[in-house]
Amino acid sequence: MDNIVTGHALGKKLLRVLEGKRETIPPVWLMRQAGRYLPEYRSTRERAGGFLNLCFNPVLAAEVTLQPVRRFNFDAAILFSDILVVPLALGRKVEFLVGEGPKLEPLDAAGIAAVRETVDANVLAPIYETVRRVKSELDDKTALIGFCGAPWTVATYMVAGEATPDQAPARLLAYRDPEAFERLIDRIVQASIKYLVGQFKAGAEVVQIFDTWAGVLGPEQFERWCIAPTQKIVEGVRRQVPAAKIIGFPRGAGAMALPYVEMTGVSAVGIDWTFERSIARDALQPRVPVQGNIDPLALLAGSAALDREVDDVMKELGDGPLIINLGHGILPETPIANVERMLKRVRG
Repeated sequence: MDNIVTGHALGKKLLRVLEGKRETIPPVWLMRQAGRYLPEYRSTRERAGGFLNLCFNPVLAAEVTLQPVRRFNFDAAILFSDILVVPLALGRKVEFLVGEGPKLEPLDAAGIAAVRETVDANVLAPIYETVRRVKSELDDKTALIGFCGAPWTVATYMVAGEATPDQAPARLLAYRDPEAFERLIDRIVQASIKYLVGQFKAGAEVVQIFDTWAGVLGPEQFERWCIAPTQKIVEGVRRQVPAAKIIGFPRGAGAMALPYVEMTGVSAVGIDWTFERSIARDALQPRVPVQGNIDPLALLAGSAALDREVDDVMKELGDGPLIINLGHGILPETPIANVERMLKRVRG
């Protein structure tokens, strides 16, 4: 399986950067690039009859994965799915209620024993089919990115049963019963390894691990619940896919970004818009390619503010291996014209 991720690497700008090469015009893709800011996405989601229906319909999920690539000629397509398909595959109930976001059955220490020890392969099969369909449609210059949620971030939703402002339910459980919390994290780790390997087998060339809530952890907790589980996933995936390219995105990592890079073994690191770019240039970029970190609100604002933001990313990070992206997902109300302006600014 070592050659799974080779593909047409020479023709794919993103893969060249992930090998540590600098591109004069860096590759560009956006987190949540398939989403509500696109009218074609809104139309397809309506046809699907709900968010999870869309995630598990390979024909429609492939369509929305490809929509932003067709419209903007991004350098990568990212699989359309959700980080909470892993809890579903571990036997947990997950719902997406309109206007409320995800809802799960909350977990306490006693309930962790009820979480499946292995994923239900039937739950994940439609997602692998989506990957295969997208791969067959992409040209030899556009990379295909798969993804999963990091164990800490997935666990925060599983424990609280919903998004919370500070992830206090998961943090409290991790303090009060670290052994039980570790069991939950370990199950998510093993599930994530299988899930990512399945995506590589289906045709993904890169995967990203989203740790959206990493920034709420103090240094000691960050090392235990963010770095260590991510390191296990990276090692577990590479045992089966030795050349696997893996981008880590520990949002809000701040000063912990350097130990994250050094200890996890990720191929590249995504930084959020609060991260000082000169520090990323001096401390992170000599070790791994950097991805980021345009403020999604600057993209929403557009005009000169967006130009300044793009120019600053290019000035501070453009002399090393760089993937242009946002510091978090694109906001639903973002005008399409602003995305076009950003791409023109990057590509000249």
